[in-house]
Amino acid sequence: MRGSILSILLLLEISSSVSHAARLKDLVSIEGVRDNQLIGYGLVVGLNGTGDRRQTVFSAQSLTNILQQMGISVPPTAIQVNNTAAVMVTATLPAFAQPGSHLDVTVATVGDAKNLQGGQLLLASLKGVDGQVYALAQGAVVTAGFIAGRGGTSQTVNHPTAGRIPNGGNVERAAPTITPTERIRLQLRQADFTTATRIASALNKKFTGVVAKAENSGVVAVTLPPAFASRAAEFVAEMEPIQVEADRTAKVIVNERTGTIVMGKDVRVAPVAIMHGTLSVEIQTNLAVSQPAPFGAGSTTVVPEVGVGVKQEKVREVVLKNGATVDDLVRGLMSIGTTARDIIAILQSLQSAGALEAELQVI
Repeated sequence: MRGSILSILLLLEISSSVSHAARLKDLVSIEGVRDNQLIGYGLVVGLNGTGDRRQTVFSAQSLTNILQQMGISVPPTAIQVNNTAAVMVTATLPAFAQPGSHLDVTVATVGDAKNLQGGQLLLASLKGVDGQVYALAQGAVVTAGFIAGRGGTSQTVNHPTAGRIPNGGNVERAAPTITPTERIRLQLRQADFTTATRIASALNKKFTGVVAKAENSGVVAVTLPPAFASRAAEFVAEMEPIQVEADRTAKVIVNERTGTIVMGKDVRVAPVAIMHGTLSVEIQTNLAVSQPAPFGAGSTTVVPEVGVGVKQEKVREVVLKNGATVDDLVRGLMSIGTTARDIIAILQSLQSAGALEAELQVI
């Protein structure tokens, strides 16, 4: 634990010595320029007896419909094919995707198929939320897992019921993306009034005239300058590399399951004295055998002997003066031999006392 605390402390020291300036493209996104989720239904064939069973009726119905389109009429109740699996097909359509572009596709079983390894996805339509078909998917399924053995001696690795088809999707319709015009709205990935104001100031300093205005903590409205009229793409390219110093809310992130603590350099601690000690109570039960004398009356019995031991360490104290930082706090706690879980308890106590000038978030 002490090694992990030291690693966190060193990371804080390194981060405090560098600037927080970041590219504008890393801080904001353009309103309307976003990814779109696609979903579809399909069949995976060519499985080695690991497909859907009789209980999954819709896979047989789907196979019947496909065969009927090819001129073969077979009742759904008359077929039982274990090499076919019904799957849901999903993909992400990026902004400005044009017909002919390729997408990575994910497939996952919806029936009782056990393994998609070696399967082939038949042609499936991928639709958007508006019901329009934006892509078609087909190809060999690549799974990151497998099943080996049979019955009680089988071994399963990862999730063989889901897989991917690299470049298995073909875009058929252009993505519904809003093209930037003479007015662009920049959406901050982390809403903050200070950062929004700094972005507007940086843009106004870069380009002639007042072109940007912070509307609120999450949106900066930008009007194209006359020099970039009808050249919105070039203007966005000029904006993206601008360096802006982002302002962050002071936070302390605590993961109690792993004992991990992440604290930024902006965390401040009010003047406070921390006293920490350890109280341990140990209860031991020893089983003693009570045995009568030879040829005597009575029987052999087991008698439990319970002992209680209490061990209390001396209180160790850390005093933080005015202007103390998280660096001072961690160094002081390490000096008295506290572990990561002790620091978590101390941080919670500091917040309750109003001495921690940051947001404590437990995940």
